[in-house]
Amino acid sequence: MFDPATLKYDGNGLIPAIAQDHQSGEVLMMAWMNAESVARSLESGKVTYWSRSRQSFWVKGESSGHAQKLVEMRVDCDRDCLLVLVEQVGPACHTNRRSCFYTAIREGAEVEIMQPQNPSD
Repeated sequence: MFDPATLKYDGNGLIPAIAQDHQSGEVLMMAWMNAESVARSLESGKVTYWSRSRQSFWVKGESSGHAQKLVEMRVDCDRDCLLVLVEQVGPACHTNRRSCFYTAIREGAEVEIMQPQNPSD
């Protein structure tokens, strides 16, 4: 059985978790987890992060409805970063965009490459 304590956490007990759409491969977001949120995600199948600003657990989509169903969790070679393959419902970003990575740097300038989704989408 996997033990979240075997991962390498930073000084605050956190590990970065990159959420990726399991079908398209699109990178959706990055957030933080601690050992308990890793365990909760694996146990419930609902991706659970640790909110540094609120100092509390955050089940993705709990308030917005834009949930992430855990398909698979992967550990990187150094055991200090997670890749969370998800089935994303609605936009992943709090700005109502599919991905948090909606700004590109092209020819030295920032370019918005993704518009917010319509609330009816």
